[in-house]
Amino acid sequence: MKNKKNLISFDTLHKSWMGDPEYKHEYERLGPEFEIARQIIDARIKRNITQVELAKRMKTGQAVVSRLETANAKPSLSLIQRLADALNLRFELRFYPK
Repeated sequence: MKNKKNLISFDTLHKSWMGDPEYKHEYERLGPEFEIARQIIDARIKRNITQVELAKRMKTGQAVVSRLETANAKPSLSLIQRLADALNLRFELRFYPK
């Protein structure tokens, strides 16, 4: 008989962890970076292009696109503009009150 493991969904785990002030702080601090990554992935997939094709359009390497999509980069505004151009998107930067 196989041993059944108690599995917890990410949403349940995340909700639980949000009760930890340190976790919540870090999650909120990194939120904008992950939102940018999610938007890049969504836009690329919507256009049905690979990371390699996007990189070619941006005149850069696939590793750069990968780092953007995993939020492992601190891109310059010029790189973000090249990304937007390659995806035929308009890029906006906004500041909001805290």
